[in-house]
Amino acid sequence: MNKYGYKLQLNKETIKEFLGFWEGFMAQIDMASFMEENYKVEDFTHLHWKGSFQEYLDLISKDPKITRNAFQRVHDMILSHGTSTYSEYKKEITRYHFFDDPFDNGADAVFGIDVHLMKLVNFFKSAAAGYGTEKRVLLLHGPVGSAKSSIARLLKKGLERYSRTDEGALYTFTWVDTEETEILGGQKVFPSPMHEEPLKLIPQEVRKKFLDGLNKGLESGMKVKIKGQVCPADRHIFSAYMDKYDGDWEKVMKHVEVRRLLLSEKDRVGIGTFQPKDEKNQDSTELTGDINYRKIAQYGSDSDPRAFNFDGEFNIANRGIVEFIEVLKLDVAFLYDLLGASQEQSIKPKKFAQTDIDEVILGHTNEPEFKKLQNNEFMEALRDRTVKIDVPYITRLDQEVRIYQKDFNAVKIPHVHIAPHTLEMASIWAILTRLEEPKKSDLTKLQKLKLFNGKTLPGYNEDNVKELRKEAVREGLEGISPRYIQDKISNALVKNGHLGCINPFMVFNELESGLKHHSLISSMDQLEVFQEMLAVSRQEYEDIVKNDVQKAISVDESAIQTLCANYVDNVKAYTQKEKIRNKYSNRLEDADERFMRSIEEKIDIPDSRKEDFRREIMNYIGALAIEGKSFDYKMNERLHRALELKLFEDQKDSIKLTTIISKVVDKETQEKIDVVKSRLIKNFGYCEICATDALNFVASIFAKGDSAKS
Repeated sequence: MNKYGYKLQLNKETIKEFLGFWEGFMAQIDMASFMEENYKVEDFTHLHWKGSFQEYLDLISKDPKITRNAFQRVHDMILSHGTSTYSEYKKEITRYHFFDDPFDNGADAVFGIDVHLMKLVNFFKSAAAGYGTEKRVLLLHGPVGSAKSSIARLLKKGLERYSRTDEGALYTFTWVDTEETEILGGQKVFPSPMHEEPLKLIPQEVRKKFLDGLNKGLESGMKVKIKGQVCPADRHIFSAYMDKYDGDWEKVMKHVEVRRLLLSEKDRVGIGTFQPKDEKNQDSTELTGDINYRKIAQYGSDSDPRAFNFDGEFNIANRGIVEFIEVLKLDVAFLYDLLGASQEQSIKPKKFAQTDIDEVILGHTNEPEFKKLQNNEFMEALRDRTVKIDVPYITRLDQEVRIYQKDFNAVKIPHVHIAPHTLEMASIWAILTRLEEPKKSDLTKLQKLKLFNGKTLPGYNEDNVKELRKEAVREGLEGISPRYIQDKISNALVKNGHLGCINPFMVFNELESGLKHHSLISSMDQLEVFQEMLAVSRQEYEDIVKNDVQKAISVDESAIQTLCANYVDNVKAYTQKEKIRNKYSNRLEDADERFMRSIEEKIDIPDSRKEDFRREIMNYIGALAIEGKSFDYKMNERLHRALELKLFEDQKDSIKLTTIISKVVDKETQEKIDVVKSRLIKNFGYCEICATDALNFVASIFAKGDSAKS
């Protein structure tokens, strides 16, 4: 019996069979050939380059960028992945492809907040240029689940990968001695505990002259700078060797071996992460290191820097980045360390002088903690030394949908079909909870959502939408988190996955059932608003699924084109006060008002606005004609929809859709229904299950409508 309690029954035949399989399997893999083909020793040696101080200087002369500080390196890392631009509300937006997460196939990709990411990149650009923001704590602020942690993870793992490229190469050094001297504490090697830049070993008194010679002829952005001193342990060893060789710096440098530095969060090299604990267990040594009491006996004093563990988060993150999770939950004593580290770019380890650091300090916080900061007058110094970047929830529908498509797709969930509009409906509800009520009484939240998603509404242009954005300053900082949506979609999959397909109704039920116990809903008023938005989302789905079925019924494009041509001919005759020739009687007649209104009424154009709509259509056709282009009904969304609805109305009686729910369907009708169902599957992404459900649902709607009329 094994440790899990299962009986293992292995007889000789079973073992023989397994060994035979294993030998056969291994015979297919020649490890020597596999490694020769896929693993190159040269790649390893390239990444683990070692050389003398002079050889390092030779590298610098070829590529001065290897001496960049942490902010410059992060900025260049982001830019190295390329950019693209697009226009939104007459403003050019830059999309940095780094935030698509090219490292893990988009696992941490950030969508829908490009404007805010531009502000983040501008922070690094300013810091890289030395304009002052390098002396600030970068604070990502936003509600729970708004991608703050994703951005932090991206920056950390991006920096890891970047340090392994030729473009992102950086170097540190190790002290070496052929003898196990007392200087290195009886060791032959002593790595720089804070991965210091080798150029810091050049004496202060000759640095300016050295840099003048090195930077001669280089552009200002390429010039090498040496800032600060090495850590106390390196200073101690350097001084000891200088004493040993009577100040002969060149002899000291023979004990310096420069090596490539590969940043790694797991190995705690150049990337640190700090998470606050309760106040009783907080200790500032977690940030700045602590004395190694076991080594005191070896070195004879607790003030010997070699007896100090430079393993605090600030220490190990030198040359890279340190992340503070929920930074505003830090104890006040910690915050003082944070302020010094950002403003002075130095830390104060126990019993030692100020120690220079070169690292990006990144913190993130939620809304309640930030409000506490604003209301605490003792935190004024911290507020003054932070650069806040808002990371709000997404308010653009197509971008919100992308979040859920990452996790819920046919590749990750091959055994369950996700019905069309399922993720879209969950996204609509999520965004509706985040939007502020429009100040204009004639505009609903749903209409506002559609405007933000690029749809057009009568009376609204880009300037109007821009104003809507401006008037709601806190939009996206409250509402439902994407995590809640993800959890409820997962619940729907668990509960209904055995059916082979999940649809919006299943997800709606999960979203609603979880609201009563949602920890972040603070009041009944908020709960009622969220429930109201669910009702709006359900109604929207009803309209969308009806639209899908209607399109599947009236999918005949040639019929729509004929209908459109007839409508345009009549509108032209009407607007130009001309006659139109009847194709049957060949007589010239007035434009068919009844026919035109039968189309326009489908999209709720009142009689008082018919002339405006018709003139709009003709002006658009005229503008296209000037450009040498011909009009297509698909160019005008409203007209396209009106024509579809008109054709559906003309054809629906021949299908008798309402007979579906009666369970008594004649053969001819069944054949027509099967055609519609196949169109839903082929053209709209439905499967057999959800196509049947959609038809049944729409049929029940029409049945209710028919009964109401009677």
